[in-house]
Amino acid sequence: MSEIIYAHPKVSVLLVVAGVMILIAIGGAEVGHALRYERETILSGQVWRLITGSLVHLNWSHLILNVTGLIMISAIFGEVINARGWLIVSVGCALGVGLGLLFFNPGVNFYVGFSGVLHGLFAASLMVESGIQQRTRTVMSGLLLGKLLWEQLQGPLPGTAAAAGGNVIVDAHLYGAITGLVVGWAVGRAHQPPH
Repeated sequence: MSEIIYAHPKVSVLLVVAGVMILIAIGGAEVGHALRYERETILSGQVWRLITGSLVHLNWSHLILNVTGLIMISAIFGEVINARGWLIVSVGCALGVGLGLLFFNPGVNFYVGFSGVLHGLFAASLMVESGIQQRTRTVMSGLLLGKLLWEQLQGPLPGTAAAAGGNVIVDAHLYGAITGLVVGWAVGRAHQPPH
């Protein structure tokens, strides 16, 4: 068995990420402003914001929504990939969201939130998890694709902006999911046993 794909029980980088997001929120507005995605600041050299912007949230309700999603992914797929693999996927998806916004959404000056990365983690899990029945994988993939298509054609799902307490940048979900597919595929392929 590949050691990066199959996690040891109770190992969860995802829950550590949730803790980091909570600590950032406790740090207040000053910490959030230093870490959020800011287009002009990134272009002037503060490139860490491409990744850290995903760890900052608008408010506590926004944070709770994303932490809940992260806990759900951890509970369902947490043992599919080990700690190092989850770290690679998480950072890769955050970077994918940041770069996607930077290159394709020049009108987005500020961005915060983990929802784009959540879409990527879900997509990566579907790429790597071989233990799910094909029918279940098809349904889960269809739900993700349907949600992304809805958002691209109709905008955010009803009620999500109100729940988050601000605008929903649906393109971040798309960039996260695409990056998750690519990084999940790469992590899975790089660690398949040789034929």
